[in-house]
Amino acid sequence: MLKTIKVQGSLTIFIQMTKLCIKCKKNNAIYLRKYSGELMCKKCFIRSVEHKAKKTISKFSMIRHADRVAVAVSGGKDSLVLLNILKNVLGEVNSRLIAITVDEGIKGYRDESLSIVRNFCSSIGVENRVVSYTDLFGLSMDKAMESRPSEKISSCSMCGTFRRRAIDVLAESCEANVIATGHNLDDYIQTFLINLFAGDIERIGWTYPEPVEYGASGLKKIKPLMEIYEKELVIYAIQMNIPFQAEECPYKDESIRSAFRSHLNNLENIHPGIKYNAYNSILKIAKKIKYTNDVINREHSRCSVCNRESSGDICSVCRTLNMLVKKI
Repeated sequence: MLKTIKVQGSLTIFIQMTKLCIKCKKNNAIYLRKYSGELMCKKCFIRSVEHKAKKTISKFSMIRHADRVAVAVSGGKDSLVLLNILKNVLGEVNSRLIAITVDEGIKGYRDESLSIVRNFCSSIGVENRVVSYTDLFGLSMDKAMESRPSEKISSCSMCGTFRRRAIDVLAESCEANVIATGHNLDDYIQTFLINLFAGDIERIGWTYPEPVEYGASGLKKIKPLMEIYEKELVIYAIQMNIPFQAEECPYKDESIRSAFRSHLNNLENIHPGIKYNAYNSILKIAKKIKYTNDVINREHSRCSVCNRESSGDICSVCRTLNMLVKKI
């Protein structure tokens, strides 16, 4: 039986296999991990994904016993899978885990995901808090797109700037000290390439996954799924019956990320495992830049407008808002 599912612009094919699982040697395999040659049944596949996430958390000391973790949940597959795994990792101590969601204000797109997140969080017993761009910044993403002075300022650039601030503010309001995001291995490689082509070498150093405190409240950001292929997170979500939004953001085509995703997927199809090779190389580069340039100990000033930590006199959020307000 052949089933084809479209997720984020790429076709993912799942094949129902008749061979036995290479791990348990009892059940029929449902997935072939091409880069390792492993045929796995549903149970062993799910266990392998969860083990990878837990191993990443442990390897980079992402979560400590007293941490309160805010999971940034958008309604997509990655963030919902992450929430499900962390719920299992942290056990029944619900006070240590909370789901936070940002409503960008994109008509016809965000409403569905907000409903998915709300229902899923309710089903697993995790609190969900939501904040909107309108509440925080006085305008929605749709309004920002109408008001931008030039198409050279991409939608993803503006949205990313606002979303990072919104997540920080929401996590602080929940008294969380750790923010977990659902970035996967594909995302990590794409981000490296974006920074490389933009000439932003210092930012590459910041991608090294060892968490570093920032801001007045000492927040830390972690990416427990960063060693797992995007494709495997799709399969995990389907096998675990986790509902997720498959519709793509209407503004996605303005980002170069889509081009990198397509190119990397083509390379992986021809050379299975090439993404893992790239990931391991990038990790070494990011670590060297981070500690050689002393990125983690660099002092930051305060934004003269909002008084939050900034690398310059005015932070990127306030600069962007000032640009949009002038246009309005």
